[in-house]
Amino acid sequence: MDGSGSGSTSKVERTMNEYGLEGLGEELEAAWTGEDGDRTSLRSLAEEFNRTVLGAAMREVDGSVTRSDIESAHRTLTDEEAPPAETLRTRRELERLGVDVDAVREDFVSHQTIHTYLTAEREARPPEEGANRLDERRETIERLAGRTEAVAESAVGALVDAGDLAERPYEVFVDVRVTCGACGTDYRAGELLRRGGCGCAAE
Repeated sequence: MDGSGSGSTSKVERTMNEYGLEGLGEELEAAWTGEDGDRTSLRSLAEEFNRTVLGAAMREVDGSVTRSDIESAHRTLTDEEAPPAETLRTRRELERLGVDVDAVREDFVSHQTIHTYLTAEREARPPEEGANRLDERRETIERLAGRTEAVAESAVGALVDAGDLAERPYEVFVDVRVTCGACGTDYRAGELLRRGGCGCAAE
C-alpha cells in the first residue's frame, strides 16, 4: 500500500489508492447526488467508506472474512457507546488476524472529508436541503436499529458463553417498519423515507 503521491490529493483519494478501491469514488458521487434515484447522506457515505476500508484490510489478511464480520467489527470500533470489553475483544481479534487496527482507523474519514472530496475533487453537485433532512432522519433510524442489533447480539453471545442459552449459529435482525394508515401498505422505515411517503398519496 503506497500512500505517496501529489500533495494536492485528498485523503479520500489517497486511501482509495492505498487499498485498491477502484470505482469507489464514482459510487460515492452517484450515491450522494441520487444518480440512481436514491440519495445517501454524507454521514452514511463516510460510514460506508470506513467500513469498506476496514473490510479491505481484513480481507487482505483473511480472504474468508464475511460482510457480517466486517460490519460487526466496524460497528464495535466506531460506536462510542459500545462496551469497552467488547471493543477490546474486537481489537484483539483483528490484531490476531494481522490487522493493524490503529493504522486502519487513521485512514477513516469524516463526513466533512467526504464532502470536500465530492465537491472539490469531483465537482459534484450537493443534494437539495429537503433530501438532506430525509437522509438525516433515515440515518438516525438506521443507526438506532444498528445499535439495538449490536446490543442484542452481545446479549445473546454472553448468554451462550454463560451456558444459559443453547449454542447455535444465532443471527439477530432488527427491522423498523411503518404502515400507512390510509391504505395499509407496509414499508421498511428507510424505504418509506427514500420514497418520500406512501405511493397512495399520489392516487
